[in-house]
Amino acid sequence: MILFPASRVRATGFRIFLLALLVGWTSSADRACGEEPAARPLLANGDFSTTAQGADWPDDWPHPQGVSWEKEDNVRFLRLQSSQPGQMVLVYRRAYLPKPLPPAVEIRLRVRYSAVKPGEKSWNDARFMAHFKDHSDRVLKPEPDMPAFHGSSAGWIDKTLLVKVPVGAAYLELMPCLFQPAEGTLDLARCEVFAATKSQWEAAQPKIVPSETIVPSPQKSLPPELHAVGNQLKTTQGKVVWLQGLCVDSLEWSAAGERLDKSIPVAIDGWKANVIRLPVKESFWFGRGLGQKVAEGGVKYRKLVDAVIADANARGAYVAIDLHVFGAPMEEHVEFWNDAATRYKNHPAVLFELFNEPHGIDWKTWRDGGNLKAAGSGHKDRNPAENAVELTGEVSPGMQRLLDAVRATGARNLVVAGGLDWGYDLSGVVSGYALDERPGGNGIIYSSHLYPWKTGWQHNTLDAAARFPIFVGEVGCPESYRDFQFIPPAGRLPLDGWAADVLGLIQKHKLNWTGFSFHPKCGPNAISDWSYTPTPYWGAYVKEALSGKQFDLKNMR
Repeated sequence: MILFPASRVRATGFRIFLLALLVGWTSSADRACGEEPAARPLLANGDFSTTAQGADWPDDWPHPQGVSWEKEDNVRFLRLQSSQPGQMVLVYRRAYLPKPLPPAVEIRLRVRYSAVKPGEKSWNDARFMAHFKDHSDRVLKPEPDMPAFHGSSAGWIDKTLLVKVPVGAAYLELMPCLFQPAEGTLDLARCEVFAATKSQWEAAQPKIVPSETIVPSPQKSLPPELHAVGNQLKTTQGKVVWLQGLCVDSLEWSAAGERLDKSIPVAIDGWKANVIRLPVKESFWFGRGLGQKVAEGGVKYRKLVDAVIADANARGAYVAIDLHVFGAPMEEHVEFWNDAATRYKNHPAVLFELFNEPHGIDWKTWRDGGNLKAAGSGHKDRNPAENAVELTGEVSPGMQRLLDAVRATGARNLVVAGGLDWGYDLSGVVSGYALDERPGGNGIIYSSHLYPWKTGWQHNTLDAAARFPIFVGEVGCPESYRDFQFIPPAGRLPLDGWAADVLGLIQKHKLNWTGFSFHPKCGPNAISDWSYTPTPYWGAYVKEALSGKQFDLKNMR
């Protein structure tokens, strides 16, 4: 789960939605482009040069307030100008996509900007916003990585962007805008969209630098290698180890991470965590970005993960690398584990969490893979959707393939496998769908995510805990449901007493766990600020539990 402050998300989303309604005019010329050959522009009049005889505005472009049509040295352009601090000035266009869908679109821009001063927030500047949407007008992932501008340019700047088209996309909406800056001007002399070829897209991908195995230097503090024995984790000497720690977020949305060098010492030395769950993103790992530019084929990102692991290990803690994705395993996730497992092969203090939160598939597809569009392959999740991320492909290789990809590298590391229904339901692993471990592997831990809208602890978690080691990789309690509006009122359990009860459940059954989240802007929050102040409604309980305080389980859910 990733939840940013709802006030920011709701307010920004509402403003964009409202503006799209106000200026969301689309010409018949735009609409017709979706049916034209791929070699033609997908956006009509992208150089602002065509106008009906006697008209004072370029064809096919809306004329919102704050936008003028200018001419300078035979160059025609739109000028977006802020007349007062905090003003939103936005131009809206749609580029309809051809069938079959191209792998990517090429966006060509010519811009000039002057005296752009950010407003109240850092993103209140001059920028291009863009979204791919399907025929139902739903936003699809990945979103285009579009430029933003501060200050003044020396003159006209030409930019060419190659943007991946997600499965199911019907059109690309483009919104050059002044997004509530303190002041500024944005000139736009070109805004063209073309379908890109497969060879164009493949040539633009960063060259992948394959990983080599990282061999940790001998350290007295390096934790011992673990094995799954029955429903426990044990060292090679037979000592039982109980993993208790924190989920340290940011690498799943930021290629540079956020304060990881500060958070890891506090989490381990200050809060007494002996395991860190580290969510990562496979596109950053390979330098593909998908929303952020990650240079050097992912080398810098991977070295940052190395540094977190080394820091945690030096302090005596384990690290569970969590591939933080949702839905169903895909081929790109097999590719990730081929590389990541090679990098940390047989590292005694690194665990591999194969897939964050599977959902929307049945147990056979979860384990064995298959056609996601086939009848019977779906699964109606009982819990509400925790985000709007859509499945990006039609055929899943399944969780067993991810496990086999790890073992094929020669890695025996413990592997963590999340259940269905947004990582909560483990009923299938006790009814015939457990993964098959391969010879030489250290075993499998099954993961269940616990939040105050998930009921049936016995059926979904504890039945599996009687047979297998369990890793509650995400567990958290919000202050209120104010920032969790995706939970329907009927599914909201009372929050009073929940934190103590869930920790009592974990302690009573010795479930391995990491509290979510050790980041002040990712909820449910265990900390309220970068001084690492525990939130009173959740973080205080987590810190006490990690320090040894025992909680009573008074009410099962």
